[in-house]
Amino acid sequence: MNTQLSSLLVRPALLKDVPGIHGLLAPWADRKMLLPRPLSELYENVRDFIVCEAEVGGLVGCAALHIDTDKIAELKALAVAESAHGRGAGRLLVEGCCDEARKIGLERVFCLTYQVDFFTKLGFAKVDRSRLPDKVWSECIRCHRFLDCDEVAMWRKVSV
Repeated sequence: MNTQLSSLLVRPALLKDVPGIHGLLAPWADRKMLLPRPLSELYENVRDFIVCEAEVGGLVGCAALHIDTDKIAELKALAVAESAHGRGAGRLLVEGCCDEARKIGLERVFCLTYQVDFFTKLGFAKVDRSRLPDKVWSECIRCHRFLDCDEVAMWRKVSV
């Protein structure tokens, strides 16, 4: 699954990418826009990740597709370096995750986000959290906003 847009390439993450993925996620975690993810967790889940690489400049984005059930997966840890905003990296990463979900036979991809307009443009729709797998609670408990979550749940059908 290598997808390219001008000088951007999306590909499966490799172990050598983990420090770069950590570096992409950290600024957004510091701003409380994403959950912080320790290196150990990233190494454990590297197979869930895809990365976006610029022809010049190395890694500029990452995203993970985490399977929750036989029907649905979560798109999470989507981060694009501020220097690469507006170049299509985020869209490539989301589409890459959705393509993978479709290829392996999933029906839907969901996310919890503050970027509603971005995901709406990519075909996601708001959904009540009660429609999502129990996973929402298993990982959310680590979040500083656990009891007062203001992220928006969204999903997109990916099966044909």
